[in-house]
Amino acid sequence: MQNILTMATALFIGGPLLAILINNLWPRGLAKNFCLWTDMAVALLQILTALGYFWVLMASGSRYIDFSVFWDMKAITDAARFSVDAISLTVLLATGLVALVSLLAARGNMRGKELNFSNLLMVIMLGMNGLVMVKDLFSLYIFLEITGVSSFVLIALYRDKRGLEGAFKYLAMSAIASVFLLGSLAFIFMEAGSLSFNAVSYTLKNWLNAAQPPLLLIASLFFVAAFSIKAALFPFHGWLPDAYQSAPAAVSVLLGGIVTKVAGLYAIIRVLSAVALGMPNLRVAFTLLGLVSVLFGALAAIGQKDMKRMLAYSSISQMGYIVLGAATGSVLGLVGAMLHFFNHATFKSTLFVNACALEKQAGTTDLLELPGGLQSRMPLTGISSVLAFLSTAGIPPLAGFWSKILIILAVWQGGSRMVAAIAFFASIFTAAYFLRLQRKVFFGQPDDSSSEIKEVTGSLAIAQWLLSVITVGCGVLFPVLLLLMQAQGLFQ
Repeated sequence: MQNILTMATALFIGGPLLAILINNLWPRGLAKNFCLWTDMAVALLQILTALGYFWVLMASGSRYIDFSVFWDMKAITDAARFSVDAISLTVLLATGLVALVSLLAARGNMRGKELNFSNLLMVIMLGMNGLVMVKDLFSLYIFLEITGVSSFVLIALYRDKRGLEGAFKYLAMSAIASVFLLGSLAFIFMEAGSLSFNAVSYTLKNWLNAAQPPLLLIASLFFVAAFSIKAALFPFHGWLPDAYQSAPAAVSVLLGGIVTKVAGLYAIIRVLSAVALGMPNLRVAFTLLGLVSVLFGALAAIGQKDMKRMLAYSSISQMGYIVLGAATGSVLGLVGAMLHFFNHATFKSTLFVNACALEKQAGTTDLLELPGGLQSRMPLTGISSVLAFLSTAGIPPLAGFWSKILIILAVWQGGSRMVAAIAFFASIFTAAYFLRLQRKVFFGQPDDSSSEIKEVTGSLAIAQWLLSVITVGCGVLFPVLLLLMQAQGLFQ
């Protein structure tokens, strides 16, 4: 059984590598005809494997499964270089789902860049999958860099002026974050003698009731700065709107749906939950950053004139909620953060697919140029957009409501009642900017300029249907999921 589990888990690493090999064994003209389908098969395999592992963990009562690809874990001490648990499986499931949706959005929209896109997407999947399964901070950094460099190339895929500008801003800020992160890792290693999660956690626990060394405090400051940049938390968010707006439509789906969250938020969640329990200063710092991001992102989104930029600022706000949940340090907060992580991947991917559909049919995502009354011309896009924005605003019974309420309850129970109240009322601003979007683009009577605009068909329609069903289904079935979590002992 263990060998089967090890082989299945190795697919998270080997699947993307195999797809890259298959896509590049053939002549370029032939490969571009099937490369997207190869990647879709890998994404579907990842979704099924992640769901299967959830079942295995629940059936066995285990909290995690360690594995190694090249070493015998019984013969070599600490050979288990990778591990999966409920947190990493949630991210792996979301990664497979968003990758699949991004590939659906790419069909017919990449204009001769299919092979480049498919190869880079598999490299990003490899980086994100490795990042969420490693058991030490240095390996996390390595896979983080793989993800970051591939994202930079994807943003500039068409080498146009706007794409190059967005990619340069992303690269510059990513380089700054890498410097901070390497500095943080160096100081942590000097104090702990190791960068494995277990060793660093043990060291921090020993300092729980003692004065922390100055190097550790500096490392904490560098860590906060590095991953605040990666997660685009306020005030480190400057690169995000330009990167999302300038990237090709399918790349925007990938970046907005999963990449930013894995590259920034996952590391914050993992370190706060498994490593830095003995450092309350980190939790306080991320609580403040999360709260300010919630407010700033929502307020800034109201005044945006481009749909992609509006969604970028909305992402800043929603990622602030995830950070707030993780910063509580409680099981309730962590569960809420991971549920909102998955929900955000779903509803934000829906909205970026909507933007892709509008750009394809109307030729723009500028709210001032888009004709009004498109609900009658593009009913599927309009309905899926409404469902996604209601989930984003936390309207019951959609999925976003449940994860937001868990986060707010966790913050309230943690004693930060003012923070919880502000986070609750910030949803009003979320509803405000999405109502503006709906009124400008979809509501009202169609004008003459939209007479030739029709609903998208094919893969884009499938993506919108799929994501909308998941958003509604996860919301309606959440009580069942809650009972399952209670059965696993997560809640009493």
